[in-house]
Amino acid sequence: MAESYIQNQIAERIGGNKFGKGSVLYKFEKIKRAKQSAMQAHPEMDIIDMGVGEPDAMANEGVVETLCMEAAKWENRNYADNGIAEFKTAAAKYLSDVYKVSNIKAETEVVHAIGSKPALAMMAQAFINPGDITLMTVPGYPIMGTMTKWLGGEVYNMPLLKENQFLPDFNAIPAEILKKAKLLYLNYPNNPTGASATKAFFKEVVQFATKHNLIVVHDAAYAGLTFDGTKPLSFLSIPGAKKVGVEIHSLSKAFNMTGWRMAFVVGNPLVVSAFAAVKDNNDSGQFKAIQKAGIYALENHWITDATSAKYSRRHDMLVEVLKELGFEVKKPKGSFYLYVQAPKAVKGGQKFKTAEDFSQYLIKEKLISTVPWDDAGAFVRFSVTFLAYDLEEEKMVIEEIKNRLSDVEFVF
Repeated sequence: MAESYIQNQIAERIGGNKFGKGSVLYKFEKIKRAKQSAMQAHPEMDIIDMGVGEPDAMANEGVVETLCMEAAKWENRNYADNGIAEFKTAAAKYLSDVYKVSNIKAETEVVHAIGSKPALAMMAQAFINPGDITLMTVPGYPIMGTMTKWLGGEVYNMPLLKENQFLPDFNAIPAEILKKAKLLYLNYPNNPTGASATKAFFKEVVQFATKHNLIVVHDAAYAGLTFDGTKPLSFLSIPGAKKVGVEIHSLSKAFNMTGWRMAFVVGNPLVVSAFAAVKDNNDSGQFKAIQKAGIYALENHWITDATSAKYSRRHDMLVEVLKELGFEVKKPKGSFYLYVQAPKAVKGGQKFKTAEDFSQYLIKEKLISTVPWDDAGAFVRFSVTFLAYDLEEEKMVIEEIKNRLSDVEFVF
């Protein structure tokens, strides 16, 4: 059949006339296919999915009940545009109660978003012109870089290295890059490394951004999930932070609300206003009933405590088992990710040139799904969001991981 003329009309940014013709498999598609193949080869075993980057639990009952009640109200049926005032107020109070950031003006310094992913994409739309540079960490969440490139900008990758506690080294950025850099994107606690930022690091960020006229966008999707006495830390708690940027908070991870698509951008009023202008041309706001359910969550932030305790407990068990198996691993201070250096080989058996090689081995041979990262060293990401309904089931999953990996010896 003759090729449709539409093939030649597709935008170059997504492949142009080569769109849909490529044979390259991306990371998550490779994982998906490997899982399917492994399940067919070993129908007697269940996949242990440690690759899922979203909570395994439902939203709190009060959140669900609020949604049901508010969805039935006539006044909540119509467009929400850039959000209801009550949600902005709740978001500002949440920052004050949980993060001790008390200088937020709800009316001008907060705006909701339909999840943090579109917020990150639209942030680039608000600031990137052709030739501008976005500074991003690798490994990391790619959406802001993708949108920067689509807009004719460039991306400069800052590697997150173990020897630097998985924090970017600003001193390594060339001067010619900094001259064109406009956005500095950060994410702590970090996906995928699980690393946490410190107040000292955020102070360095404020100074660096001020010196080089950078707009800081801090993705705080995992900021509420902290363990072992570590308190949630907001970039905006640092003096001067609001002068240089914003923070994006998501209800997805801290409140088990991934599918609800509820987030907010908070901080510098001009950045918030610019983002809101772009957002107003992209969507008509999240359903008001969901915003009001989000208010219930933010006002009952104790909900996060039980979730954090669960992830902390699972981290403890997983770290103990992996150490017994020879891995050098350290429990993170936040997030539900455990970032583990991949071994070089199985003793007397398969060699692993990359983290992807090791991740594929875990799926195909052990039916344990992880996510590989080879951007700055060979690491795999374990997520403790595996499906388990109580402590006993959690112990069973961890024990099964130990059993499946104990019949080989890894070389590091």
